[in-house]
Amino acid sequence: MDAERKALGLLGLAARAGRITVGLPLTCEALKRPRGDRPLLVLLAADASANTVKRVTDRTNYYSTPLCRLQADGAALALAVGKREATVAVVGITEPHLAKAVLEQLTAQ
Repeated sequence: MDAERKALGLLGLAARAGRITVGLPLTCEALKRPRGDRPLLVLLAADASANTVKRVTDRTNYYSTPLCRLQADGAALALAVGKREATVAVVGITEPHLAKAVLEQLTAQ
């Protein structure tokens, strides 16, 4: 869980840099963009609905984008991206270096 907390901290940096997509519709639309502007990593909250999991899994498989299922719930994910009074099920990271760092943190668990 410590590595995931570090990954959520890096996600906060990406959010402050404006290099994320938040939510299912925006992330799915962003995956359709040209290669340089699309999310390089998609994070999925532990409490995401079955429909959300299916849609995100299908899209990330189609566009060959890494997908990480977090142990954190939607409220913790929302807090990491700066949304205080909400829950977020899906976040995409478009910054290459931050996406790589988050993926390394999550795979180091």
